[in-house]
Amino acid sequence: MTEAVRVGLIGCGTIAPAYLRAAATFRAFEVAACADIDPAAAANTGAEFGIEPLSVEALLGRDDIEAILNLTVPAAHAEVNRSALSAGKHVYCEKPFALDFADGVDVLEAADRDGLRVGCAPDTFLGGGHQTVRGLIDAGAIGQPVSATAFMMNHGHESWHPNPDFYYRPGGGPLFDMGPYYLTALVHALGPIRRVAALCARGVDTRRIGSKPRAGETIPVEVDTHAAGVLEFDGGAVATAVMSFDVWRHSSGRLEIHGVEGSLSAPDPNRFGGPVGLSDGGGEWRDAPLTHGFTDNMRSIGLADLCTALRTGRAHRCSGALALHVLEAMEAFGRSARDGVHVALTTRPERPAPLPRDPLPGALDEGVLDA
Repeated sequence: MTEAVRVGLIGCGTIAPAYLRAAATFRAFEVAACADIDPAAAANTGAEFGIEPLSVEALLGRDDIEAILNLTVPAAHAEVNRSALSAGKHVYCEKPFALDFADGVDVLEAADRDGLRVGCAPDTFLGGGHQTVRGLIDAGAIGQPVSATAFMMNHGHESWHPNPDFYYRPGGGPLFDMGPYYLTALVHALGPIRRVAALCARGVDTRRIGSKPRAGETIPVEVDTHAAGVLEFDGGAVATAVMSFDVWRHSSGRLEIHGVEGSLSAPDPNRFGGPVGLSDGGGEWRDAPLTHGFTDNMRSIGLADLCTALRTGRAHRCSGALALHVLEAMEAFGRSARDGVHVALTTRPERPAPLPRDPLPGALDEGVLDA
């Protein structure tokens, strides 16, 4: 790769600094400009990270920007994705891909019409912890996968987030907020989901903010805050998934995968690294050495992979098709709970290719992410 992809950032909120700090690791792209509906937010981000602040319209009109990094709030994801595609830009979006499946389909169809690429977070499955899990499964370390458990349970984000409202609006809740990490990790490990059965609940109708500057303010809860589902995968494995903002404390493992010959304990799907536990044939857990790097907070590795793919012509791993599949599965939770049915999924994305083993520590170049 001889030329970095020039990227424009739209959305200078809470998650933007993590992306911009990690971006310095990668040579596949450079963030050339930033924009936000709040000009002050764009100005502050531009000053902190040395990038040009612009209006959204001016940024989309820049001919030298090839791709858009969409870090807006969930309710704006599909609209901003469509605007980027209409401007002839590739786009990489924060999760969730859209608020509903129909919007997600519309975005991918627009990209296909214009020959543009769409990517979407999460990219944590590209981290060393989850790549190690993938490698062990592919190598037969636990035999044929039979089952999995995925538990994301806490008491919500209003205790620490300065503006937690959107976590309790459509596009939020534990399923749409954290579900993409867990379901994407499962699809990466086990392949596409065949069908979903679920029940959902809501603990309370209001939440009280505990963080400044709005401590003590009450906000409405507009979405379910506890979702419990069973997922059947094309390969035959069955997973139990619980996503909740109604749990004060628990002792369940975040993500485990069990096969006919052993079990794996995977890292937190919201993290890139973390310990991997392996039990062979019922033995005690033992630490499995990580086979890959990128174990720190490497948000933007998915964008780097997309930009590398633009230059080499290969498929990118955090694909729009994968994100749409996860979105369909999350939407199926609500449909199953409402209608009392198993919901068969219609999408079947390609299982993302694993990363090469032993990438360069703390760096990424055109060779490292080419499978």
